[in-house]
Amino acid sequence: MNKVLRLVAVLMVSLSSQSWAADVEAGKVKSAQCAACHGAAGISPMGIYPNLAGQKEPYLVKQINAFRLGVRKDPTMQAMVGALSDADIVNIAAYYASIK
Repeated sequence: MNKVLRLVAVLMVSLSSQSWAADVEAGKVKSAQCAACHGAAGISPMGIYPNLAGQKEPYLVKQINAFRLGVRKDPTMQAMVGALSDADIVNIAAYYASIK
């Protein structure tokens, strides 16, 4: 049951955060902490980390929220996204989605 509640929470946060207008430039600034693993322009220099450039914005919001809420388990990602606001997440997702 706990997993179901977490999934519902992720979906609610994902849907509610979509109502904000994303700020791509703010997302670019905030994404600096992501560059170590995911690359400066969202193309990972290491095969074990996914590329973020060009991913769909709703997908990125959903995945970041899943890490933040503990639905997806990864200590590094949880530490990296734990302090992000909903607006930060939307902005970061918009930034990576804007990269072709």
